Order: sequence, then C-alpha cells, then structure tokens
Amino acid sequence: MENALFYGDNLGILREHFQDEIVDLIYLDPPFNSQKVYNVLFTTPKGHKSEAQVTAFGDYWSWGEQAEIEYTELLHQSNTEVAEMIRSLRGFLKESDVMAYLVMMATRLLELHRILKPTGSLYLHCDPTASHYLKIILDRVFSAENFRNEIVWKRFNFHADAKRFGKVSDRLLFYNKSSNFTFNKINVQFSEEYIDSKFTHYETDGRRYRLDNLNPPGGRGPIYEFHGVTKPWRCTLQKMLQLEAEGRIYSGSRIPQLKRYLDKLEGQAVHDIWTDIPPINPMAAERLGYPTQKPLALLERIIQASSNPGDIVLDPFCGCGTSIHAAQKLDRRWIGIDITHLAIDLIERRLKDAFPGIEFQVHGTPKDLEGARNLANRDKYEFQYWACNLVGAQPFQNKKKGADTGIDGLIFFQDDKETTKKIIVSVKGGEHVNRAMIADLKNSVDREGAKIGLFVSLVEPTEPMIHEAVSAGYYESPMEKSFQKIQILTISDLLSGAQSPQYPDLARGGLSFKKAKTEAEKGKQPGLFKN
Repeated sequence: MENALFYGDNLGILREHFQDEIVDLIYLDPPFNSQKVYNVLFTTPKGHKSEAQVTAFGDYWSWGEQAEIEYTELLHQSNTEVAEMIRSLRGFLKESDVMAYLVMMATRLLELHRILKPTGSLYLHCDPTASHYLKIILDRVFSAENFRNEIVWKRFNFHADAKRFGKVSDRLLFYNKSSNFTFNKINVQFSEEYIDSKFTHYETDGRRYRLDNLNPPGGRGPIYEFHGVTKPWRCTLQKMLQLEAEGRIYSGSRIPQLKRYLDKLEGQAVHDIWTDIPPINPMAAERLGYPTQKPLALLERIIQASSNPGDIVLDPFCGCGTSIHAAQKLDRRWIGIDITHLAIDLIERRLKDAFPGIEFQVHGTPKDLEGARNLANRDKYEFQYWACNLVGAQPFQNKKKGADTGIDGLIFFQDDKETTKKIIVSVKGGEHVNRAMIADLKNSVDREGAKIGLFVSLVEPTEPMIHEAVSAGYYESPMEKSFQKIQILTISDLLSGAQSPQYPDLARGGLSFKKAKTEAEKGKQPGLFKN
C-alpha cells in the first residue's frame, strides 16, 4: 500500500490495518476539549455573500456508553500502569467531560505506542486545557524516562483576555519509544538582535566574529604555556598553533581567545521554546480555511528532527493535512486518518494542488453504490459532504442549524472576464425522490440568482423528474455554449465516470476552493503495509 488517507474512527483503523512497530514518527493534534465548535471557512468570490462555512468538528466530550466501553477496555489491557492511572483519574474526575476525553485519548495512545517502531517518536500537540493530564497518561504509556521535551510554541504575539494573562502558546509533548531513537539536530538562523549583540568584532575585510574562551570542559585539559599564559587549555599545543596560523586566535586580551566567525557557524540550535514560527495569519497564502490549521514550518521542523527520508509519518487526527503535506514535501511516506469526509476531501485537494501527479490511496470512502448507500444510512451529513466532493462543490449547510434551504453545496465558476457565477447543489441520499424535489431546486436556483442547479441522487430519477428538469431550459454561456439548467446526476454514474457536471469554467475550479501552492514533487515510495 502506498501513501494513504483513511476515513473513519482512528481507533478502529489502527487496530484493523496497522501491524506492530511499523511507524517512525507520529504527530497528533487531537481535539483539545475546548468546548468549542470549529467551522471551515470556504473561499467566496467577490460579488457573493460570505455564506459557505461548515462545521469541521465540535470539540466537546461527554461521558456516555462509548466512554464506558473504552474505560472498561483500558482496565483489561496489558499495560497495568495505564489501567491503574485511568482508574485513579476516574475516582478523582468522576464521569466528567474531561474524563471522557482522557479515556478517548488513553485508548488511542496505547495503540499508537504499539505501532511505533523502537526508534520512533511521538509529538502530541495540545494546549493547557488538559496537557497536565495528558502528560500523566503519556508517562504511563511510554514510561517517564522516554519523555524528552515539553516544547512551548508561541503561536500568537498578543492575545488579550479580560481576567487572566493572555494565552499565546501551545504545548508539544515529545516522547520516544526507547532510548535508541532518531533525532537530527536542527539549527536556525541567528536573529539580527543576537548577531548584533554577540558578533561585535570585525576583520579588516568586514568579516564578523565573536570571541569564545579556550577553557577545557570541566577544567581538565592539557597544560602548557601559550602567549605567556600557563593553564589547562581546550586543545593540544599543536592544534593551538594551527588555529593561530589560520588567524583564529585573538590576542587582544590578557588570555588568548578563539575567534568564531559568523559565516562558519550553522546557526543556533533549536531549544524547547519556539518563538520563530508564526501562526497562519488570515491573509496568508498558506491558509486553506480549516479552523485549526497549523503552519507548514512547524510540521517541517518536527519531521526533519525526528525522521529521515523514506520513513513513515502518521497523523491520526490529520484535519486539513498539514503534517501530510510536510511529509510529502520532505520525501517521507505518510498515513493520515480523520473521522470526517470534509477533512479527507480537503486533504485530497490540497495534495493534488501542491504535488501535481501525486498518487495515493483513500480508504473508507465509498467506492461503489453499496458503499454510498451505507454511508447515507449511517450519517446523512457525511454523505452530503462526500457527494459534494464528487461534483467539485464546497459543502454549504452546517449540521442541524437553521432551516433547510435546499442547498447542500456551491460551485463558483467563470465564463467571462467580469463576473463569477454560482451553481447550487442539492444532494439526496434517500430511496425516495420525486418531481417536487426538482421543482424545489429550480426555485432555489432562481431565488439565489444561480445559473445552474445540480441534483445529486443516490437512486435513479423518475420520468416526471427528468421532464421537470428539462422544462427548466438552458443556461446560455457567453462562451457560445448551452448547458442544461437543472442537471440530474446519480451517484452510480458519478462513480463510474458516466456522468459529470456540465458547466463552463475559465478558472478551472479555482473559485470554489483555495488552492495550495505547488511544491516540487518527490519520487514514489515503497508500500507501507502487508497485503
């Protein structure tokens, strides 16, 4: 299996598809239990009201049947330290929202530990909402001696809170599976402030340097006289004379010092407080509209530090796919898992825009009519998101919010040089469709000032439906082509390629979704799993 995205609950996917010790690096940015609802904001061209935002996920938890099931599993799994810790936490936290969240996380962290290679690392991205509890659980799952860092990422320069100090940082809890782990030292450029304060000396040609003492570590080194000073030195006399011949000894002080040239230094080693990676600002080209999107530079640093080209990177809560994007860019193999079709669809688009010609597999999304029918029966909103992706539409309605407007998706297109135009998409996942539904779509198209309406149906249309659609007439494009104003598309024909939406578009789909910047493509990687 090549690089892959999985749709579904990561717990079941990890248990069903992943062998022991196959992953080199795990980055997870799970929900923080913030008690908030996060929306995806889609691109809306000028001249159209900003209306396309859809709930990405609700970050709230409550104790219920699933929490009780996973809690019982935790008590009976083989890591007794985790079992005792979870039992103790429940005694303290009771059946609270926080306890439900911690049970969910503990169950999945055990599976992530199982699939991680002995040389592997895990970075858990969180905020102070529950980071203290998560660290306790991680200490039991990975053992406390395999804790490496609590990294503080300063994600805001300023954030005002009325009755507390402003929250401007997240946490990254960094663990390894064993003491023999992959780690590549990361250096960053010195700041201008640091250079101005430290590199205060200049050669005649303008070359900058700073001074460093020649004392040996721990005060133990070869003792000899150099420039009239007898003391322990950092290096041998032979090496010292070589440095002097190279002009690297500074003699302008009582005790000779070493010149360290700015242009010869690799930069400053990254420490555990990261202030040099800014968040994605609202106008950034990188921003795709996902509410919790992290900057690509953040993931690139993690992946470069704790993996090598060809290694396998896993993100079990992959959201809009920044970790996947970074892994592909850095020539790693990758696996992403998310529980919403919305996220999987966004990642598919992002990867295809950023890496033209990329090949990867998507598991868990419907591949045939039976799979589509199953999804529609399980979750009509996820079915609508998936069906909108089939026709290249951005989903429209929030789950269970407001009256049904008859609009499930929007497509923006352009067929002249002046204006953008709109297509309305209506998705029906039930077994019963009728002529009145087509009439409703016609009304929606007229009411919203759209040019075309797409009726996407799980079942075949009836003859009255077809006649009603034809009666709507045609959209006459300035490109001197006509397009049926109401188009009925079946899921079966969309999957087989027998049908596709028909409309003109000079922008080639670029008005409905924000495109990721094109990156240089990497070579194909070998498969990840056994057959």
